[in-house]
Amino acid sequence: MQKGTINVQTENIFPIIKKFLYSDNEIFLRELVSNAVDATSKLQALVSMGKTDSKLGDLTIEVKLDTKKKQLIISDKGIGMTAEEVEKYINSIAFSGASDFLEKHKGVDAANLIGHFGLGFYSAFMVADSVEILTKSHQKDAPAVRWKCDGSTEFTLKEDKKEERGTDIILHISEDAKEFLDEHKILNILKKYGKFLPVPIRFGNEKKWEKPEGEEKEVEIEVPRIINNTSPLWKKTPSELKSEDYEDFYRELYPYTFEQPLFNIHINVDYPFNLTGILYFPKAKQRIDIQKNKIQLYSNQVFITDNLEGVVPEFLMLLHGVIDSPDIPLNVSRSYLQSDHNVKKISAHISKKVADKLEEMFKNNREDFESKWDDIKTFIQYGILSDEKFYDRAKKFMLLKNTDNRYFTIEEYEKHIESLQKDKNGTLVYLYTSNKEEQFAPLAAAKEKGYDVLDLDGILDMHFINYLEQKLEKSSFSRIDADVIDKLIQKEDSMPSRFSEEEQNKLKDLFEKSINKDVFTLTLENMQETDLPIYITKPEFLRRWSDMQKMTGEMGMFGMDMEKANMSVNANHPLISKLLNEKDEARAENLSKQLIDLAMLSQQMLKGEALSNFIKRSIDIMK
Repeated sequence: MQKGTINVQTENIFPIIKKFLYSDNEIFLRELVSNAVDATSKLQALVSMGKTDSKLGDLTIEVKLDTKKKQLIISDKGIGMTAEEVEKYINSIAFSGASDFLEKHKGVDAANLIGHFGLGFYSAFMVADSVEILTKSHQKDAPAVRWKCDGSTEFTLKEDKKEERGTDIILHISEDAKEFLDEHKILNILKKYGKFLPVPIRFGNEKKWEKPEGEEKEVEIEVPRIINNTSPLWKKTPSELKSEDYEDFYRELYPYTFEQPLFNIHINVDYPFNLTGILYFPKAKQRIDIQKNKIQLYSNQVFITDNLEGVVPEFLMLLHGVIDSPDIPLNVSRSYLQSDHNVKKISAHISKKVADKLEEMFKNNREDFESKWDDIKTFIQYGILSDEKFYDRAKKFMLLKNTDNRYFTIEEYEKHIESLQKDKNGTLVYLYTSNKEEQFAPLAAAKEKGYDVLDLDGILDMHFINYLEQKLEKSSFSRIDADVIDKLIQKEDSMPSRFSEEEQNKLKDLFEKSINKDVFTLTLENMQETDLPIYITKPEFLRRWSDMQKMTGEMGMFGMDMEKANMSVNANHPLISKLLNEKDEARAENLSKQLIDLAMLSQQMLKGEALSNFIKRSIDIMK
């Protein structure tokens, strides 16, 4: 039997491991199972190259619990190790200046430091008082050996008996980590990190109902519990798969999600880096639903993280699915992922693949794409607003929908409205409504003029039109209630007033008696006789500032009252002329109040006492 000291270039690595990694101690199981998978993969490679006489046989990795002995055992049938290899890979650890490094980099993502230094096996000491390795090499006639260490730098290594090739890692679980003797906890950790590992992982048994051959009834039987799917869908060739396969895999990823996604993107790239994965488009809700744990990141089918904030563009986090790349290191912190050159390239490539897929869908079946537009609009707008490169790609398939439920690309819509909706300065005016019901009257007035109106009722539409105004030349967006219809797209200078200055002042005095000057600014306008007698509007820029205020909670800019609206009196309406000529001042004031209240009622601004007074006045007038 050999005794010795582990070659660690610091007085004792194990207290450091426990001190800095205890908060994420479940990671030890990922490390040990990943090592077992690596050992199995190496054996498969040697067999395929004809470099070993060993036969593959059953390669299932087994995780076992022995609660009486307080042991957790991870067993593989992989390549195994000789005594010399144990000496090389286990006893010699290059961990120069570990204590100094940890002290210097306080605040670093400590849960991943072990992997950073290539010490995956030693994560076992986060939960174990002592660890044993019983291993037998694939090499012919190589004796089995047992290595043991109690958490100090001392170890023993001796020959032992082991019938099968492979390695058993035996953890003697410490008292302060006894939760890792709980079957349910171990099962959850294995499912979290090993759900798609490429080698079968067995953990205990499970009960299933099956109908034996020749029997009429099902019986309950106990079968080995395999916790992983060794051939996940993203590793398969897209041409081999059907839509049902993608739907089934989505349910496997998200068993508690009942709504099916709209469609998916299967990524399969081998140059300039290896990248596979499947991303699903969920139905977009009327809110930005950034779920930081809906895309799972893997390295060679080993789960790394589902917190990709700062790793992929934020708009992609609206998607669900998996990304797998062996070019992403397994044991790194998220801060490392955020700055890693390969990760940035992969992130940019995923963004491009998403855009390519959407463009392909648009070109191949525009009708189907339009049917999905309302559900994916938020995602595409978010991508455009947050990623300049995405806009350059998305403008080919980005759609605008009008109030007649027709869809246009930007280029198509420009041609659709350019003959009617250019103002006297040559600016193309995009009219829109954010609520067809609430803005029905101005919408009807715009349509009577032959204007086309966009339906922009999404949660990002206001930000989106601000963005488009910067991108599109000589273009502006105006909500249909931002001004009276003739001023929204002003073709010529305003007509002179039909009233004298004295008459204008008389009308203003009459109406200003009945309005709240803190809420309204009163103006006289020369409109069509068929237009309404009074319009309440809010200038486009003021309303946008107001909307931004509400979102950010900030105060008005430059002392402007963002809530103030315009009240425009139609000087050409017969009722206004009648009011001007009314001799009975009380009657004139009563009718002016009625007209104002009608305008406010149309804007849902009449409430409480004012609404009650309006109803009483309406009854009196009818009498």
